[in-house]
Amino acid sequence: MVFSNQIPLPISMAALLFAASSLWMLPELVVAKPAAGTSITRHYRFDIVMKNVTRLCTTKSIVTVNGKFPGPRIMAREGDRVVVKVVNHVKNNISIHWHGVKQLQSGWADGPAYITQCPIQTGQSYVYNFTITGQRGTLWWHAHFSWLRATVYGPIIILPMRNTSYPFVKPYKEVPIIFGEWFNADPEAVISQALQTGAGPNNSEAYTINGLPGPLYNCSTKDTFKLKVKPGKTYLLRLINAALNDELYFSIANHTVTVVDADAVYVKPFETSVLLITPGQTTNVLLKTKPYFPNATFLMEARPYSTAAVGTFDNTTTAGILEYKRPLKSPISIKNLPLLKPTLPMINDTSYFANFTKRFRSLANSQFPANVPQTVDKRFFFTVGLGTSPCPKNQTCQGPNGTKFAASVNNISFALPTVSLLQAHFNGQSNGVYTTNFPSQPAFHFNYTGNPPNITNVSNATKLVVLPFNTSVELVLQGTSIQGAESHPLHIHGFNFFVVGQGFGNYNSSTDPVNFNLIDPVERNTVAVPANGWVAIRFFADNPGVWFMHCHIEIHLSWGLRMAWVVLDGILPNQKLPPPPPDLPKC
Repeated sequence: MVFSNQIPLPISMAALLFAASSLWMLPELVVAKPAAGTSITRHYRFDIVMKNVTRLCTTKSIVTVNGKFPGPRIMAREGDRVVVKVVNHVKNNISIHWHGVKQLQSGWADGPAYITQCPIQTGQSYVYNFTITGQRGTLWWHAHFSWLRATVYGPIIILPMRNTSYPFVKPYKEVPIIFGEWFNADPEAVISQALQTGAGPNNSEAYTINGLPGPLYNCSTKDTFKLKVKPGKTYLLRLINAALNDELYFSIANHTVTVVDADAVYVKPFETSVLLITPGQTTNVLLKTKPYFPNATFLMEARPYSTAAVGTFDNTTTAGILEYKRPLKSPISIKNLPLLKPTLPMINDTSYFANFTKRFRSLANSQFPANVPQTVDKRFFFTVGLGTSPCPKNQTCQGPNGTKFAASVNNISFALPTVSLLQAHFNGQSNGVYTTNFPSQPAFHFNYTGNPPNITNVSNATKLVVLPFNTSVELVLQGTSIQGAESHPLHIHGFNFFVVGQGFGNYNSSTDPVNFNLIDPVERNTVAVPANGWVAIRFFADNPGVWFMHCHIEIHLSWGLRMAWVVLDGILPNQKLPPPPPDLPKC
């Protein structure tokens, strides 16, 4: 068998792909059923291959895992070890990130290219080996090289330990719902053009639900996700925002849901009819269906929340259909039922954003405590936002005033190295690769959410922050209005953190901390810094290694809105970063 990239695969590939993809369907068959309270090792194989996929009447060859779009699900229980062999059969380099997995003492398996590993090159493989510790709920995996995550992503389903129940009613059925984006063009060509011209990228043609755009797009009626439900049942919907560049509203017509989990951490349940979920975030909700057969079907819609003042974005709506299974002898055909639509907030409704995000609270009980740092060893104040970089000589640029768009943290646009930062750190060879003088606050202060300064250029460097093991950290992330105020979903690898405060305008270090929630703040791995606002987080640096922090809007990441933390080893053996595995990819 030869794929379109002309790299020959073994004769048994078809059988292999079937076996690999079937693991998620029957995860308990990977090994024998363990005794109560014990953990197991679950093995998966990801073959990175090209696959022809048709959406919106456009057929193209996309990068996939095991020929699936979206990719196969990883399924495990809290405490299980997960081993995934990734084999690259395509011309692109690739790496896989297990988004939200804490990777305690397994930093070599985190996945971001040139941070914890060099990418997996064509014809090469790498085995990711990690344990799910203290997490249960929904996470996800995705490519972490260039824009390949446009098609390379899938869910991570973490069940509670065996013989342990959910802290809410047991659902009748569990359903992953993954939001994504579809580009008719090659996403790699889209980002390449944007970086070359300095302008914003071309928009996607559609948003998707489980890879399907839905009936509101032309030539897409047959490509619609349908959720068929029974009356009077409770369904657990595992929502994941895998879209490249947009935060999304989501609502089901004439239904409310109960939020019970965020980023694989249980939260105090609350009801809502409209959800807001940023790229990188996951949210588990309970959908209790109506106790009778309604004489209607219901659209499930997702469309963007955006405050972007510059550039353009995909202002369209993806939809699926919630359909009640009717009795076999029902005189009414589903085709004749009315299709009801939900009502979503205005596209730039910042008040809804603020009110919704503030509703998330940790359970903070004896079984699921919120271990919020009550005292702080290190405080940081980071500005995050857009800026510009000069246009190279003899080139015409299409960014603001003939420049190129850039993005930065504390006015530093992070330059990716050509080797792995974690390897350089572990081998004590940081010289020439990175420096450890990332500033703890901006070089100069200004009205961050008011009129921008005259100089908008950013600097470029590979600077890191070094933290002693178990340092308690408070980080205030301040959005700026330079080149327009936008929301920035910030993701930190290697840790969860507590969102202790947020607000609009400029952060005030004298008055705002008084209102911090240090009792039951939500615990997350990705948080949206509000447009023209700020968010404060706290965490313990209790995981040795090098950990990426970046905006999960992909174009902002590509423009440089990223940095990294180095957490040093502790004293005890279980506080040290082990040596790299022998198959770690080489640059």
